[in-house]
Order: sequence, then C-alpha cells, then structure tokens
Amino acid sequence: MERRREGRGKFMLKRFIGSRQTTLAHEIELKGTGVHSGSPASIVLHPAESDTGLRFLVSKRGRIVSEIDASVENVKNLTLCTVIGDDEGVTVGTVEHLLAALRGLAVDNCYIEIDSKEVPIMDGSSAAFVEAIDEAGIRDLSAPRKYIKVLKPIRVEEDNAWGEISPHTGFFVDVEIEFDTTVIGRQRIAYEMTPGVFRNELSRARTFGFMSDVEKLWKAGLALGASLENSVAIGDDKIMNPEGLRYPKEFVRHKMLDAVGDLALSGHPLLCKYRSVRGGHRLNAHVLKALFADKSAWTIATAPRLRNPLPMQPMVGEWAVAAGK
Repeated sequence: MERRREGRGKFMLKRFIGSRQTTLAHEIELKGTGVHSGSPASIVLHPAESDTGLRFLVSKRGRIVSEIDASVENVKNLTLCTVIGDDEGVTVGTVEHLLAALRGLAVDNCYIEIDSKEVPIMDGSSAAFVEAIDEAGIRDLSAPRKYIKVLKPIRVEEDNAWGEISPHTGFFVDVEIEFDTTVIGRQRIAYEMTPGVFRNELSRARTFGFMSDVEKLWKAGLALGASLENSVAIGDDKIMNPEGLRYPKEFVRHKMLDAVGDLALSGHPLLCKYRSVRGGHRLNAHVLKALFADKSAWTIATAPRLRNPLPMQPMVGEWAVAAGK
C-alpha cells in the first residue's frame, strides 16, 4: 500500500501539538505478564531517529529475529486484542495499550524490543506505559511531523456496529458502547484528543470481561493471565473487583483507549474525527483499511518547519473537551 503521497500545502492546526517529530529521551524497560498467554513478557522502548515510526523488534535469546512496523497492513488477528506480525509467522499480540500510550503522548518514533509473543498487560490499562514515558521524557527531533489527513468520510458497518472516519483539523474521538448488563448498559464519551486528555481521562481505564466467558476463553487458550489485578471482572450484574471502578464510565473509556491504540496503526498521527458505535479492535482496523484502500480519502500533510523552535516542554495540564453523555 503506497503512503508516500505528500500534501502540497502547509497547514496549521487550531489545536496544534508540536511541529517536529519526537522520540523518547531515554530507554525504558518494563516487565510483566501476557494476559492471554499467562507467560512472562518484557519490553524495552528505545529512542529512534526521525521517520522510524513505531516499530517492534522481536528478540529471541538476545537476537533480533524480526522487525514489524506498527501498521494496519501487518495486522494478523483481531480476536480480543490486536495482533501484528510478519510474513514469516512471527507475531506480537496485545499491542494496543502500549501503542495508545505512545500515540496518546505524541511519541512518533520508537523501537519496541520484545522477547515474547505478547506485550505485558501490566494493570490492564496504559497507566504503567504512560508513567514510564513521563519519567523518561520526550525529545524533539529535527524532522517535521507528518500526519495522515482524512479528506472525506469513510464508513464501515459490521452487524450492529459501525465506524466512520471523517475530516477534522485535530484528532477527535467519539466512542459509544452498549452491553446487555446493568453494570455497563449504554455509554458514550467524546474527546478532542491531546496528551493531557489521554493521560488524565483514558490512560488508567482497564480492560474488562465477563466471568461467564472465562471457561470458554480458557478452553480457547485465551485470558490465561487475566486476573483482578489486570482486568475489571463482571459477574451476576456486579463488578467483582473489590476496589470498584477508577473512572465514571470506565468501560467506554477503555474502548476509547483501545481505539487510540488501534488507530496508531495508521503509521502517522491522524487528522480526523473518528466515531465508533458498538465496535472494537476489528472495526477499528477495518475502518483504517477502508480509508487506505481509497486513495482519494487521505493524504500525508507535513507540519511547517519552525526557524527557531522552542525546547520541548512537559506535556501536562492540557485542556480537554468532553462531548458525550
């Protein structure tokens, strides 16, 4: 899929966040457990040069055996999580929470070294990744930031779910879910996404599941590492976790977190409005694929170069716009 078409005109966003590409200021190492495999997993996030993008380096016994771009072209499976892989059968699963943290905090370039088939689940959210990135810091690079600019609406419908991506001057995400349980019911939130919004409104929202599905998942070799330490469990129309929820509407917040991570598979930050109704990983990926399949629906836009760019400031305390009920 060709994605090298450059927009001719320069542009300036009303909610512009950084004109230059970024990477991590320091290396980060994190260890945990795979939520589906139940096996130990560790990752090392390395700073990367301009135009690297977000790239997984799969290691085996200390040797890199595969490099996999975080691209929708490399999606191999979308059952309960997002799995990417290469043509030789090497895969990495549950990439969405880490990618959400990187894209949510505006990190453009990063090598993600991983020694297992699954990104560690940590506490079921992006919080540990966000905390580590904040501690390491983010560094400006010299190259201008590139964006995927959506030019016309693209809609995908699947059963009773639908998703639409349409033109917008920033990155606006609107997610609605509906479950047949009083614990969740129908929930909707919408935000103009910025690092501050992601950090404060989404990053701590945990994945969730139903106790009634556990035995079926185990038989399928899934959720072997799931626990109350890394998931919100729902049983008999009540929340099983003693501490309860972290946010009002934590369930739809996590679905939005997933969407930010899945949409990071675009390869560049998106200039768009994304609306998802009763969707999930599969719908998110299929909307991206439909977008890129229509070459008249998008272009690559480059941020203007600044003659004397200011040193990068900590990305905290940014404004948020909530537009959901």
